[in-house]
Amino acid sequence: MSVAVITGSSGLVGSKAARFMQSKGMSVVGIDNHLREQFFGSDGSTRRITERLLHDLTDYRHYEIDVCDRDGIEGVFAHYGKAITMVIHAAAQPSHDWASQNPLTDFSINATGTLVLLEAVRRYCPGAVFIFTSTNKVYGDAPNRLPLIEMETRWEISPEHPYATHGIDEGLSIDQSMHSVFGASKLSADIMTQEYGRYFDIKTAVFRCGCITGPAQAGAELHGFLSYLIKCALTGRPYIINGYSGKQVRDIMHAFDLVHAFWHFYQSPQTGAVYNLGGSRKNNCSVLEAIRDVEALSGHKLQWSLSEQARIGDHIWWISDLRKFQQDYPGWSLQYDLKTTMTELIESIINSADPFAFDSPP
Repeated sequence: MSVAVITGSSGLVGSKAARFMQSKGMSVVGIDNHLREQFFGSDGSTRRITERLLHDLTDYRHYEIDVCDRDGIEGVFAHYGKAITMVIHAAAQPSHDWASQNPLTDFSINATGTLVLLEAVRRYCPGAVFIFTSTNKVYGDAPNRLPLIEMETRWEISPEHPYATHGIDEGLSIDQSMHSVFGASKLSADIMTQEYGRYFDIKTAVFRCGCITGPAQAGAELHGFLSYLIKCALTGRPYIINGYSGKQVRDIMHAFDLVHAFWHFYQSPQTGAVYNLGGSRKNNCSVLEAIRDVEALSGHKLQWSLSEQARIGDHIWWISDLRKFQQDYPGWSLQYDLKTTMTELIESIINSADPFAFDSPP
């Protein structure tokens, strides 16, 4: 049986990937040492997701190993060897704010951890497909230099600009911009993943994601904006918007649609591929629009305030152009719209005994 190794297996993308790949008949090996709880406190804990995966999946093995632990990672890869046909690297330190306070740890996890995994693939299963969940933050603040127009509830790009119709494509420069410490560490991993593909002829893909969400997201103040916003609305916890008058635009993608894209790539892999992936023109909103829609769908008012201080390297407007991936994999398309995603998040949090202790359905 083919083995899928998934790092960050207790997180949003990792847990969805574990369930999806087992449904496709693969044996799943999860690697997650639950550092998210250290990053974000109890709000960010995913230990209950690990317990659910072990309970629900018939062929799932879990290893509590740090991705920076070269001996530990090599031990796993040496054990399974060439039975490993897929590696989904979803483990990360994902927060701008946390990274700026702990740059050495951030870089170690995001950059060095990725290199450890790539080298394990090269040594023990060079025929495997390696999928890296990167981020649109690798473009730094270059999107903020686009011709943007302030509107009533959002920023928008000038309708004459080439990005206006479909969003930002992979041709945007990743150089000469402020990335944030987090964006720089992810960019290092992004480039190394490409390099292992082209230099060592390994089938690698980099997915530069927008805002990925879903019921299994342990949304916290520093990461997972839509999940955390909804938790605040439903529990009465105050919510702070960071800069740009709350008009900054995010594209929203359900984790299922991302994992489904992984599956399409796995079935027909390439070498050193790079894709922007997110909600596109179909699924996007500003923070103010998210508040409006969540309040309408949930019947709860959000207590929010605005900080004038924007996060360093944050994007004012981001919408992903999906056409490159859709051209390469025409059988893939977005299955979730924004309203369905929001409704699913609201229902999962309502059904949770304690939203901020976090217990989610699959």
